[in-house]
Amino acid sequence: MTVVHPIARAWITTGGTGAQNYDEFADDAEITAIVEANPHSALGIEMPHRAPESLGKSFLDALPDAVSRLAEAKADGSYTPAEEVVVLYRISAPGEESAYGLFAMVDTDQISTRADEPGLVIRNEDVFIAKVRERVALAEALGHLLSPVLLLQTGRGDELHAALATATDTAGAPAATDVDQAGRTHAIWLLGPGPAQDEVTALAGGGELVVADGNHRSLAAQTGGFPRFLSVITTPASVAIQPYNRLVSELTTTPAELLDRLRAAGAEISPVAGPVEVPAAGGTVHLHLAGQGYAVTLPHVGGERLENLDHALVERLLLRDALGLDPGDKRITYVGGDYPASWLTGEVDAGRAELAVLIAPVTVDDFVAVNLAREKMPRKSTWFTPKARAGLVVAELPQRNL
Repeated sequence: MTVVHPIARAWITTGGTGAQNYDEFADDAEITAIVEANPHSALGIEMPHRAPESLGKSFLDALPDAVSRLAEAKADGSYTPAEEVVVLYRISAPGEESAYGLFAMVDTDQISTRADEPGLVIRNEDVFIAKVRERVALAEALGHLLSPVLLLQTGRGDELHAALATATDTAGAPAATDVDQAGRTHAIWLLGPGPAQDEVTALAGGGELVVADGNHRSLAAQTGGFPRFLSVITTPASVAIQPYNRLVSELTTTPAELLDRLRAAGAEISPVAGPVEVPAAGGTVHLHLAGQGYAVTLPHVGGERLENLDHALVERLLLRDALGLDPGDKRITYVGGDYPASWLTGEVDAGRAELAVLIAPVTVDDFVAVNLAREKMPRKSTWFTPKARAGLVVAELPQRNL
């Protein structure tokens, strides 16, 4: 029996509510600007304390504002209800291969975080527990889920990809479309009860599902006691992994002392001539400090291979040991691949940050292999693209979970 199910009661966008997920921004002011330009954006609900009229409130204090915004969106026709549906999803852009997915609900008790824990949904990345608590509080206040967890179907990914491509090609006009900040078109089609729905849900749940994006949201479903969580089940052929970099706003030492500490730990450091870019391959990270770039090969340590991934070495040797910063320190910003290297180095050159750390992305194949082996990825090490859009499909939670 599949672990993927129709959405019992869904709210489908009629246009204008789509948004980047709340965790895709390096600067909270961007969220405020987006909501100001588009008051119907789901960001105003997902990040209520960043909406223009709620600035100055804490996240928890702004939750009643989120509840009001969702109620208004449903009342003014920004969403229309549907029952017992899954939603076909296609992301397309000129010159790119289309990406496919399926909006559906997935059993929370299938989440597995270690090798001896049964379950078909594999989550093996460290999280920030404060963010999990916020997601639980928001879901409990709203009684709805707006942002899906992105899951990779690893067992029957090719079959699912082909089935979704065929289904969307023959489904006629989409129920709604939305264009994201990169110019990609996100299109959705409703699929009600019947053999076609049964086929795609069976394929979507036909093998182990790896959490590609939404580690905090999936843990929030567990913490909040929600029996199922909103997901987009996608395929390895539909995604790529972009760099996931770091920006440090304030150093705890001088740039020269930082480099000396890294050398003392065994790092090999050489200046970079010209613009500092993301490394072409793993093994070396690039730093941008006070107008100068450096290529840094951090020393490997004994132990498992994951301990020697670039993201793990940066967290341990650079952030913790050399700078004395916990990964959750507010001086560290985790910057996804939507922001180019020039943006990060520009923040340093403009004085808004003191250090940019550029790290080569891991591969999709490596990511899947690590997860199937139930090994744990370093936190914020995979920036999957294209991202599933929030606010296109909203899942109403059963009343007993509120």
